[in-house]
Amino acid sequence: MSRNASERLPAAERRQALVDAATRVFSTGSYAGATTADIAREAGVSEPILYRHFASKRELYIACLEEVWDRTREQFDANLERLGDRESVKALGMTLFGMQRARVLPTNLWIQALTEAGEDAEIRRYLRRHVKELHDFIADAITRGQEAGGVYDDRDPDAEAWIFVAGGLLLSVADRLGGVLDHETFLSIARARHRWLTGREPRFEV
Repeated sequence: MSRNASERLPAAERRQALVDAATRVFSTGSYAGATTADIAREAGVSEPILYRHFASKRELYIACLEEVWDRTREQFDANLERLGDRESVKALGMTLFGMQRARVLPTNLWIQALTEAGEDAEIRRYLRRHVKELHDFIADAITRGQEAGGVYDDRDPDAEAWIFVAGGLLLSVADRLGGVLDHETFLSIARARHRWLTGREPRFEV
């Protein structure tokens, strides 16, 4: 995209292009290492254009988290509509793997900012709220599966949701480090968790 072309974009589209570019930069690099110049370059615009829409790198990072979270929920809702509440756990798994392929897992962005959260109170507050929101979302999905007869009644949705969150973080750590956990090993873990929750052998479409 040329700079002139980007300047002709409507404001909403321009903002979205910046968020998309920043998500790619944060997901493949680091929050601390990424600069607004890097993000502007990825988006094909100048830094002044970036700053018309976002006052700081932190503000842009938070916008990226919101965007990725929206995509995650939309993908889960689509999977759940197709599979039904009884298969809510399978829908969660499919969403996780689908977002991994697109490299837009919320946990990928969490990993980038955890160190910053130790020094930046605003990021720390936001991440704390965001992690809890994801937990509650997953716990609700598991509860819906129980109510539809697809998840064992004696499984604790709150505890299982935290295990899901931990699994997402493990997947992101493995992606970042390489050689720690290959795809097939992680898939076997996901299948074991599915059997624990449902008593059925899953067939994840990955």
